[in-house]
Amino acid sequence: MYRSLSTAGKAMGAARNVVVVDGIRMPFAMQSSIYNDLMAVDLSRLSLKALLTKTALDPALIDYVTIGTVIQETKTSNIAREATMGAGIPLTVPSHTITQACISSNIAICTAAEKIMAGQADIIIAGGVETFSDVPIRFSRKVRQKLIGMPKAMKKGPMGAASHFFKGLKAADLAPEAPAIANFTTGEVMGVSSDRLSSKFGVSRQEMDEFTVLSHSNAGKAHAEGWYEGDVMPYKGSTEENGIKASTMEKVSKLKPAFVKPYGTHTAANSSFLTDGASASLIMSEEKALELGYKPMSYIRDWAFVACDPFEELLLGPTYGAEKCLRSMGLNMDDIGVFEVRPRRDASEASTKRRNAMDSQAFADKNFNGKKVGQIDRSKMNTKGGSLSLGHPFGATGSRLVTNASRRLQAEEERFALLAACADGGLGHACILERYDN
Repeated sequence: MYRSLSTAGKAMGAARNVVVVDGIRMPFAMQSSIYNDLMAVDLSRLSLKALLTKTALDPALIDYVTIGTVIQETKTSNIAREATMGAGIPLTVPSHTITQACISSNIAICTAAEKIMAGQADIIIAGGVETFSDVPIRFSRKVRQKLIGMPKAMKKGPMGAASHFFKGLKAADLAPEAPAIANFTTGEVMGVSSDRLSSKFGVSRQEMDEFTVLSHSNAGKAHAEGWYEGDVMPYKGSTEENGIKASTMEKVSKLKPAFVKPYGTHTAANSSFLTDGASASLIMSEEKALELGYKPMSYIRDWAFVACDPFEELLLGPTYGAEKCLRSMGLNMDDIGVFEVRPRRDASEASTKRRNAMDSQAFADKNFNGKKVGQIDRSKMNTKGGSLSLGHPFGATGSRLVTNASRRLQAEEERFALLAACADGGLGHACILERYDN
């Protein structure tokens, strides 16, 4: 079973409508490519400035800024504050940084919605950022302890300092430590957990590879047709997102398993790559948006953050979250016209949710009193590409999902969108947007 945070809309009585006015992102890029010279704070600052330019919003009107991120640089621990000041937003605008693994910008946006519903704000910028091209790499714990004690040892002279430092150290202790991708508690990387779920729910390697090829095809087509013009800020004159490949089944099927060898289903192709990027969303109360002359894209109607067993159900949080949101609003899968589902870093997780856990009677009997969540219509899911092709900057993807889902609701004239994403530690998020009739 899982534990869930109560939906804010019900807790606060949904006194005020919250709308998504607009959103933008920096091009998502593969690690160590176009953003080699930028810190995460630079990426976030650029996304904030781009959103202000796109929306022509007076920065003095902003009530609050909240930014999600995962791998934090100690010099900019409250990266929201540093990026806000760098973007030209008044120094009197408060801001905070939030982290919830891969759903960090999801919680940033929902935190903004809660503030607006509570009457504490009218205009909030919420987004996220991540870079893997400039991660904080530190010394081992033993070396750190030695360095902390060095000032005292230096009083004994050079020999005393040398003796203090090297006493008890092994050569292996001198190796640097990069941020770990493995979960702290379980010790597993996501690919291993997902391979286990693939086996449990009967998700095949072929299905995962097909999902991967479709993701790249959809993303490439969306860029070619100009779908992302205006949503992706040009960087050095280009909006190219360099993780999109001309993938084919012939190419991806030749790759060997990356995690569970030799029979695992995850490969370098059907697992998303380490990605740099930043995003920002403009969230307002409906009254303020209309007062300022904006045409909102969507209402944020309902959301849920859930937690489940990270040992056995690491990637199933979105299934629990989706069930909670649909039940809360009295909707079913047939009512949803737009799906934006983020695989945490792999295709099998999305396939598992879409075809198995959500549509499993046994799973429903155990967790949902026998009522299945239902199967996602694949033709309505991630039609403009997803994390496998566009990339997944951990802290920034949630804002991309909200912007894309809101735009799709308008373009496709659908009523409701369901967003679903999971995060490390067995966490999950689901959100329902409703089209704003302009």
